[in-house]
Amino acid sequence: MLVMRPAQMADLAEVQRLAADSPVGVTSLPDDSERLSDKIAASETSFAAEVSFNGEESYFFVLEDTATGKLVGCSGIVASTGYSEPFYSFRNETFVHHSRELKIHNKIHVLSLCHDLTGNSLLTSFYVERPLVNTPAGELNSRARLLFVAAHPERFADAVVVEIVGHSDEAGDSPFWDAVGRNFFDMNYAEAERLCGLKSRTFLAELMPHYPIYVPLLPDYAQEAMGQVHPRAQVTFDILMREGFETDHYIDIFDGGPTLHARTSGIRSIADSRVVPVHIGAKATGGRQYLVANGQLQDFRALVTELDWVPGNPVELDLETAEALGVGEGASVRLVAV
Repeated sequence: MLVMRPAQMADLAEVQRLAADSPVGVTSLPDDSERLSDKIAASETSFAAEVSFNGEESYFFVLEDTATGKLVGCSGIVASTGYSEPFYSFRNETFVHHSRELKIHNKIHVLSLCHDLTGNSLLTSFYVERPLVNTPAGELNSRARLLFVAAHPERFADAVVVEIVGHSDEAGDSPFWDAVGRNFFDMNYAEAERLCGLKSRTFLAELMPHYPIYVPLLPDYAQEAMGQVHPRAQVTFDILMREGFETDHYIDIFDGGPTLHARTSGIRSIADSRVVPVHIGAKATGGRQYLVANGQLQDFRALVTELDWVPGNPVELDLETAEALGVGEGASVRLVAV
């Protein structure tokens, strides 16, 4: 059985194994034991903290195979972007150039460096082992953290954003980076992202052009890469688009990947989830798959299971599933259909 839970320091070696296989561009999951240790420690502190509004907290979850104890995925949430350092994006804009004398009226696509998304909550660190990408495990790894947001709304912002890894080739070269960022740094895309993972994205972002970039002046290959999704990030993109996230307004400043945005209250897993009482009974057969979470904090657990649930009634869980969630008869769980 696969169960999502908060990461613990004892998971460090397994988390680094996952990080080593994550694609270039996932700077929130660096293959570095010290940074990952800091990440887990910050998460443990956040889960333990008493919080009444979103601040500098970060929450890191792992997906565990309870039969083997092996980790097969991870994901995270940052309560507020830009809390300790600016959160930069390129904003897609249209400039209008008009000549009354020549009767010419042109609309031109430009990219403007901004930190409009500062203060929003941020989904980060998504990784699931490749054989599980197109299975319910991918849904669990991505969406169960949204059930955590639904259970603890005071800890998060009114809007959520996520940066999707943009296009790069097998050699680690990014067309967008080569056309824009590489003009300001004597390093390739893979090296730039590695430094961002080990240090901070801000120190590179602050050296990016602060004046608007006229998109028609970029080479065709760079324009085509804008908004493209890395093949290994496609499953994340598809899940979040089904959740109601929107694109087109912002892109990543390094690889040009899309930055998705949604009002927290409008996200499907949050808006459509229901809190229902638990009845311990028989295992469902032939039911519908649901994401189920216990709604707790430090002992948060979530999984995917088949249920014969009828809205308005208690949900019947078999003993194994109830124990995996850490709930008993009469407790409540939050659920939403896969």
